[in-house]
Amino acid sequence: MRVYGSYLLLLLLAFFSALMLGITLQYLPIRLDVAFLQIKQDYIDIIPWRIAFFVHVFTSMFVLIAGFTQFSTYLLTHYKKLHRIIGKLYVIDIVFVTGPASFIMALLANGGIPSRIAFTTLAILWIATTAKAWRSAMAREFTAHQEWMMRSYALTLSAITLRAWKWLLIALFHLRPLNTYMIVAWMGFVPNLLFIEWLIRKKRNKKTETAVA
Repeated sequence: MRVYGSYLLLLLLAFFSALMLGITLQYLPIRLDVAFLQIKQDYIDIIPWRIAFFVHVFTSMFVLIAGFTQFSTYLLTHYKKLHRIIGKLYVIDIVFVTGPASFIMALLANGGIPSRIAFTTLAILWIATTAKAWRSAMAREFTAHQEWMMRSYALTLSAITLRAWKWLLIALFHLRPLNTYMIVAWMGFVPNLLFIEWLIRKKRNKKTETAVA
């Protein structure tokens, strides 16, 4: 059953990754008046924001795929070196490239102050949890490393969950785009973190029960 669950997760990730790739390809060749940028024309001439946007768009796809591979027991068991290489690239991308870019973008996010606070919080947490995952790996604290990676990847997946919540809220409640964006700015990552914290504590309790038995 766990094998089938893993295959299902892989298929879901592949499906949503394909959707994300489709979104990314809209900006090739580089254009300033397509897709999301159509509603960001007030900021498109702000050079730091423009650079941050394209950096984030073209580098975030990698962390979505790379992060998923880090939870592969098969990869960790049979290809430890590859696991470490992909992990390092994942960390470098988030901490030094796409994470800072997302922080810059968050300062001018749609939806006003509530959305900007949400996306700024997300960017900071994303960078911090990823850095903690790397630090714990370097200290050979592998249980802590796995837990911080789970938190980091839960935030990485906010790119997908945000869009899923947005689609659902508009389909069910026909909310105005601005109101929807203010809500999904928080719903894109807060439920992810709550779920992953529950999962982490469940795994801890299971290990404790096994040790006691």
